[in-house]
Amino acid sequence: MDAAEDPHYDRRWLILGVIGIAQLMVVLDMTIVNIALPSIQNDLGFSDEQRQWLITAYALAFGSLLLLGGRISDLFGRKRAFVTGLLGFAVASAIGGAAQSFGVLVGARALQGVFGALLAPAALSLLATIFTTPSERGKAFGVFGAIAGAGGAVGLLLGGALTELDWRWCLFVNLLFAIPAAIAATGLLHRIPSPNRPKLDLPGTAIATTGLLALVYGFARAESSGWTDPVTLGLLAGSAVLLAGFVLLERRVANPLLPLRIVLDRNRGGGYLAMGMAAVGVFGVFIFLTYYLQQTLGFSPIETGVAFMPMNLAIIITAITVNTRLLARTGPRPLIPTGMVLASVAMLLLTRTGVDSSYASHVLPSLIMLGVGFGLTFAPVFSGATEGVEPRDSGIASAMVNTSQQVGGAVGTALLSTLVVSATTSFAEGKPQSAAVMAEAAVHGYHVAFWVSAGIFALAAVVTGSLLRSGPPLSTLHARELAREADEREAEEREGVLVAG
Repeated sequence: MDAAEDPHYDRRWLILGVIGIAQLMVVLDMTIVNIALPSIQNDLGFSDEQRQWLITAYALAFGSLLLLGGRISDLFGRKRAFVTGLLGFAVASAIGGAAQSFGVLVGARALQGVFGALLAPAALSLLATIFTTPSERGKAFGVFGAIAGAGGAVGLLLGGALTELDWRWCLFVNLLFAIPAAIAATGLLHRIPSPNRPKLDLPGTAIATTGLLALVYGFARAESSGWTDPVTLGLLAGSAVLLAGFVLLERRVANPLLPLRIVLDRNRGGGYLAMGMAAVGVFGVFIFLTYYLQQTLGFSPIETGVAFMPMNLAIIITAITVNTRLLARTGPRPLIPTGMVLASVAMLLLTRTGVDSSYASHVLPSLIMLGVGFGLTFAPVFSGATEGVEPRDSGIASAMVNTSQQVGGAVGTALLSTLVVSATTSFAEGKPQSAAVMAEAAVHGYHVAFWVSAGIFALAAVVTGSLLRSGPPLSTLHARELAREADEREAEEREGVLVAG
């Protein structure tokens, strides 16, 4: 659609502000509740074994329904999906904030995940379809990538401040984001009917949702019950079978939930993989560095949030610079691998930390380097996720970014938590159970997480450097022409498969 014909054109920067608020709310919610967990547990009186469900319930709903949420945005309109997601998230947050029992709170967290899975893809697809001019697209995606990268650390700061007031404000605060954003979106956004609106692939939706649900739950269970637990192994094996069947099905159906051309494009596929691998390693920062700062160095929750702020600033500055000055010239290939290398080096530097280390000398340099690395990675991934995608597929393409992030986060949490617990136990075994020994054992466990995260980032640098195309990204019009040609080829191949069958 030409800019002059786009009803959103004159108000596009206001719309970017609304989208940014929605994205910030979703990202904040992934971390803000973590800070409040001890206070919530003391108030509602549930066990340590039950505690993980406040995180798992959200992750299960959000991670398993993202592809469906993205396709709903394509089917029924991005405005409807966006506003419904905002209002639903607000209602779920209000229920959670007012909850007087553990069961109600877990249900509210799951409901947040449902509406988050509708909201997140709609936000990114709106951005992709409104900002099509290369220079403006770069600025818009730079802001969006900066919010996505820095929001988690901001959540630590805000969560610490709100928890000191009352943990319920960690949920009620979402109303201050969601309701004004929904009101603004209702007035600013237009419903634009799609002449080529896809149909819903019901079998593919059922298989993909079930497969992702089993995958995310399998990794969550591995963290608490172990990797050799029969139920865990069954869930992971079942998810692998279901997702493999999903790929085979998508090759044959007329209206696939996820057209395979979206993920088979080298830049998009490489970007999705980069996001997934980065999410695995990122948990080595947010989880175990948070524990290190609070339990080893004695930082308060608010001080921990402030400690992460230099990384936030580095992400924001780098992401905006990448999308406005670098990406159009270089393409993602030199940027994403470089970001991964910087993140890997930063994690290696964190292995120098000790029980009595200084934040300024041992933590701060790594956080700044991580911020630059994440900015170099996230900005091209968000921009490239929908580059050249037909408007009718922008929702599902956007959903793939969030799906990669959620699956990567689930893997990272389970894998690193297991390794840290094992390393800590092994270090302390046979030694006096003094406070000094336990502190050293904890730091040793964190170092294992940092080493593994460094290896994951280094592997991601090699893989993405091999996958991504060289040179500037294809123009939107050229890439869409290629997508239409791919559609025609897929239709011809599908007809050949059906005839042969």
